[in-house]
Amino acid sequence: MQFTISNKDKNSKARAGEILTAHGTIQTPIFMPVGTAGSVKAVHQRELHDDIKAQIILGNTYHLYLRPGLEILEKAGGLHKFNGWDKPILTDSGGYQVYSLSGTRKIKEKGVTFKSHIDGSTHVFSPEYVMDIQRKIGADIIMAFDECTPYPCEYEYARKSMEMTHRWLDRCIERFDSTEGIYGYEQTLFPIVQGSTYKDLRKQSAEVIASKNQAGNAIGGLSVGEPAEMMYEMTELVCDILPADKPRYLMGVGTPANILEGIALGVDMFDCVMPTRNARNGMLFTTEGIINIRNKKWEDDFSPIDPGLTGYVDTFYSKAYLRHLMISKEILGAQIASIHNLAFYLWLVENARKQIIAGTFFEWKEKMVRKLMERI
Repeated sequence: MQFTISNKDKNSKARAGEILTAHGTIQTPIFMPVGTAGSVKAVHQRELHDDIKAQIILGNTYHLYLRPGLEILEKAGGLHKFNGWDKPILTDSGGYQVYSLSGTRKIKEKGVTFKSHIDGSTHVFSPEYVMDIQRKIGADIIMAFDECTPYPCEYEYARKSMEMTHRWLDRCIERFDSTEGIYGYEQTLFPIVQGSTYKDLRKQSAEVIASKNQAGNAIGGLSVGEPAEMMYEMTELVCDILPADKPRYLMGVGTPANILEGIALGVDMFDCVMPTRNARNGMLFTTEGIINIRNKKWEDDFSPIDPGLTGYVDTFYSKAYLRHLMISKEILGAQIASIHNLAFYLWLVENARKQIIAGTFFEWKEKMVRKLMERI
């Protein structure tokens, strides 16, 4: 994997770059749609490619390991062949899912024992096994196995968890370096910075992760309930320590405003379930602000969903029709809203990139953050 930076914003830490992977080039800053179980919910691969213009998508190690299982994925030739997506894929390590299974998992030095949410069966994820699993899934970028601490989190727990994550990272790197991809192309490992919302722990973790000299680095354990300003503070601290010549990935973030502020702090990559999850509940992120399409005010509004975008669903369907579908619980409504929200997110990062290149990012960002979070 190669990362090059072409432009930097003079009034912030934003940068425009390119990540070269075995399955294509990713222009940064970038938002990555989340395809938890090998599918971005309610969206075809063709729509991801043609309408949303996604450049990379996510798969989830925990979910793919349970279903369809490693045997099926390996028989298919990896996730790219299984789901038909020929561009880059990133897989998370399952650490966040294990964190969310707090009632049914036990964390020890050797790894995590957990029960499947599907059938209650018991499984063990060790750092080594998680590397093996992600080799078999076949993503271009794979994540180190870590523990995601909750918010709020006591200092001593955060410290011990961070130190264990660092020890797990050494085991991940050793296993990754001693194995090869099984589908004939290169895979890249990203370590993850932890440390909860404690400055000294975040600083220590960022320094440890930077010292491992991997091709890219991630910031985890944020966007788990802490105030946005605290998230920005931790992100800025970490970005100032992580090497500038490697891509930085802020995991699980977030709203359009979060993404623009993250870009301004030096983040290159983002992912979040928000655009699709909120879409299914009727919340649309648009170029003019946030719409609850279920509101009665849209009942007889026959204007396009978002005339500021050029995609098929945005210009072909009206707000009134989409509201009708959502109120009627028609599946098509969730599909249209999901495609729209993802297309908006990709439009947002594409325009951020253009503004960085033009040298006008900071002023544009300040205006857009206010505009895009207004409810209309």
